[in-house]
Amino acid sequence: MDEQSVRQWRIVAVVGAVALAAGVYFLWPASPPPPAPVATAAPPAPAQAPAPVEPAIEHPVEAVRPPEEKPAPVTLADSDSTIASALGRLIGDERVRGWLFGDGFVRRFVATVDNIPRQRIAMKIRSLQPVKGSFEVAHEGDVVTIAPGNAARYAPYVQMLERVDAKQLAGVYLRFYPLFQQAYEELGYPNAYFNDRLVTAIDHLLATPEVAGPLQLTQPRVLHEFADPQLEALSAGQKAMLRIGPDNARRVKAKLRALRGEITAKK
Repeated sequence: MDEQSVRQWRIVAVVGAVALAAGVYFLWPASPPPPAPVATAAPPAPAQAPAPVEPAIEHPVEAVRPPEEKPAPVTLADSDSTIASALGRLIGDERVRGWLFGDGFVRRFVATVDNIPRQRIAMKIRSLQPVKGSFEVAHEGDVVTIAPGNAARYAPYVQMLERVDAKQLAGVYLRFYPLFQQAYEELGYPNAYFNDRLVTAIDHLLATPEVAGPLQLTQPRVLHEFADPQLEALSAGQKAMLRIGPDNARRVKAKLRALRGEITAKK
């Protein structure tokens, strides 16, 4: 190749390179412009948690306590003798000493009431001492039932309860109510109302099923249990109502209804 041909080839190459560069510049798709910033709304302020609502009082004591009945001027720690004296005037001092635990009566009563709808009531918190005598059962072949005579063990308690005027018994409770409320709060219910819990416990006992015929038992361990799984699954309070016998239970329920009427507002 002569020198003139070389110069012509270089000119063509330069022109081609310029044309290729121009083509790349004009034909290559342009990069899209950066998106305009989108205005974003500020995140909503976290919703404030609703203020805790105090549970409504369903059965206020002030609605049923006579105006002349003022709260008793006695402390919870020193209330045993005062309340024992008040109960003694209703049921007799001997019965109070023989039937009720004299130490920490208010705390025991409150804990017992709170546990009535539960499965068990611990002996250490019971306000009523164990009933005298042994639990009586009857055997007929392999069938074990509660003996009819077992109800007689509870007869003195039921008879005493029937003789006590519901209004007077409620009067003792209402007079000392601040102590019962204090004991309930100490039990772990600072925002709950004990009189509501007592009414709940009474209603629970009133709902105890009435079972016809002797109640069959099993003895898988030391203690007897109800053979019917549904009865065995009942609360401690309702099983106690079954153990005292159907006649005693009906009489106790009648007094519970009367007592309930005295501690709830009657409109």
